[in-house]
Amino acid sequence: MTRKKNKTKKKIRKIIFKNHQSPGDILMLTAAVRDLKLSHPNILIDVKTSAGEIWENNPYLTPLDEKDLSVEIIKADYPLIHNSNEGQYHFIHGFRKDIQNKLNLRIKPTKFKGDIHISDKEKKWYSQVEEMGVKEKFWIVNSGIKYDFTAKAWSPKFYQEVVDHFKNKITFVQIGQKEHWHPPLNNVINLIGKTDLRQLIRLVYHSVGVLCPVTLLMHLAAAVESKHGLLNRPCVCIAGSREPQQWESYGHHRYLSNNGSLPCADNGGCWVSRCSKVGDGDDKDNDDKLCLNPIEIDFDFKGKKLKIAKCMYMIKPRDVIRAIEMYYEGGVLEYNKDKEISTFNKKTNKLIIPDKKDYINEYKL
Repeated sequence: MTRKKNKTKKKIRKIIFKNHQSPGDILMLTAAVRDLKLSHPNILIDVKTSAGEIWENNPYLTPLDEKDLSVEIIKADYPLIHNSNEGQYHFIHGFRKDIQNKLNLRIKPTKFKGDIHISDKEKKWYSQVEEMGVKEKFWIVNSGIKYDFTAKAWSPKFYQEVVDHFKNKITFVQIGQKEHWHPPLNNVINLIGKTDLRQLIRLVYHSVGVLCPVTLLMHLAAAVESKHGLLNRPCVCIAGSREPQQWESYGHHRYLSNNGSLPCADNGGCWVSRCSKVGDGDDKDNDDKLCLNPIEIDFDFKGKKLKIAKCMYMIKPRDVIRAIEMYYEGGVLEYNKDKEISTFNKKTNKLIIPDKKDYINEYKL
């Protein structure tokens, strides 16, 4: 007589991850969720985070109810950052290793980028730039900062010099949140305050390159697929020494850092946030948490001259220009042809589009 095997149904693990940090942090969390699901397909995953637009179309999520007693609620974090100056890991491993420890299981890392999904419907939509009648390929530039986070600032005059150098070769689209500090550049398409987070993601999809400091945009440059068939989107990141290079940089980006060049960042990054006091009561205003080597430049910032970090000032326009040129010299990109380039008539403030009449630019310069 044979006994029947007792088939017990394996309990399905259900997990909700919570985090309400900045969009850049949430983007890094997407990589951990992707890798967890690929390593353990039977686990059901949901998220409760800020920047919900980042999760749109994500195939690894299953709607879960927080009130369901069988659901585990996990606060996702990245304590790995506290060892980032001397550690061996990139930001992308932070959430994965934290979740791995909290769930007591192994998560195999996969792609070295965040996980953004553009729907087929979105891919068919015109970009905001194309809606203006501009057909040429473009780079996105974020040249601004948060008012309370001045350590990432680069001189607006330096950005302008870069844009001017590539006149009639590269079209730049300037973006940024209107509540942040974004001095408008000349000879760019100005979309400051004109993109929500999902629109920005789609704009990155349509772009061929990105120019920015260490910010969300550099991580989107790596995470968002390219409409133009690029395996990896060119990105020039003006980084300085605030963060350690190994924590932030991507291999296919031109990451302009100078860690190890200054006494204040001779063992990774300094991690300070401000070059001058804001007066908001935050402990980032404490003397021991301000940039040790601020450089005052001739540009107005809230009625005073702007102070930027010496590590950022040490990076010159020629360094950024050369970094951009390398993508074209190597053959990954080709400059726009003269007849394709849209230009601006400064007297009428109109965008002049090839083979068309002047287009009134509602995104005013």
